Amino acid sequence: MTWKRSSVGEGSNELTLRQPEGLVAPPARPFQGFRAVTPSSKRPGPWPHQPVLLQEVIEDLALEAGLTVVDATVGAGGHAIEIAKSLGPTGTLVGLDRDKEALQVAEERLADASCRVELVHESYLSLASVLADLGLGRADRILMDLGVSSMQLDSPGRGMSFRFEGPLDMRFDPTQGTTAMELLRRATEQELSTWFSEYGEERYSRRIARSLVEVRRGGMLPRTTGELADLVARAVPPAARRARIHPATRVFQALRIVVNRELETLEGGLEQAAQALAPEGRLAVISFHSLEDRRVKVFMRDHMNPLRKKPLFASEEEIHVNPRSRSAKFRVAVPRAASSDPKSNDAGSRL
Repeated sequence: MTWKRSSVGEGSNELTLRQPEGLVAPPARPFQGFRAVTPSSKRPGPWPHQPVLLQEVIEDLALEAGLTVVDATVGAGGHAIEIAKSLGPTGTLVGLDRDKEALQVAEERLADASCRVELVHESYLSLASVLADLGLGRADRILMDLGVSSMQLDSPGRGMSFRFEGPLDMRFDPTQGTTAMELLRRATEQELSTWFSEYGEERYSRRIARSLVEVRRGGMLPRTTGELADLVARAVPPAARRARIHPATRVFQALRIVVNRELETLEGGLEQAAQALAPEGRLAVISFHSLEDRRVKVFMRDHMNPLRKKPLFASEEEIHVNPRSRSAKFRVAVPRAASSDPKSNDAGSRL
């Protein structure tokens, strides 16, 4: 197993993540504001990320020994470790991720895999060039599990969630790019409002954007996840504070999408995947909100042949065990010349 394109040096697994200049990193502790928090500083287990729709993914990928499979968002390796079991010593598993910490966990989990394993610190925007660098040509199967992982959400220092006090970072790759804090410092009121409306589908986007700009003028811009969540809660009407989800949820989603250029990256990644796929290959994508799923659906409809007209959803049993699977949608498609699967007209279902 080797590391490629890593800034820490060829063949090195040592990860050094530096705190960005000007970013506040308070102690990991529950933040007490308008919400209920879970007062735990420990991860829920040795491998904190639970793969979503695992059985459905393995079945629809139709894995065989000797295949080349790309897990384009390998994360902590939840899907990858099961995929590797089907590939045998002649198969190859390529795992890509923008998060070095996740790759380190994936390496530990895949240490005993019998197939060839290549873990690459890279975005799926570079999928084709990564395969070329590895001398692999095209991939037989490609999996994209979109969005933020449980491990990232549960890490206070990443600033992905307001359940714990942490810096306003939100980057998938903490070693590069613009932080959420930097965006809040320089974005105009119109830009903020547009982001919250388009990427968070936030009803009160203008009120929240106005509040942020007002406190910024007074030198009191939120510096941490808790401070931002409280500002948002104060900006919306009282009734919205009593809603089922915290009023800051959509704002955090919008900022994360902008910080990581998630939608632009997804569109480019889908094109890369289609180009890198072998003629008889399969592309499988798990999305978690309508902005992602809409793009996946349109791309597969216009450029590939979906196996089903509608997506699959997590079963009630899986949702009970892993509540974060509730919003997952799973779509699979094949290159147009290869679509002969009898399931191509199946309706989606909650299994």
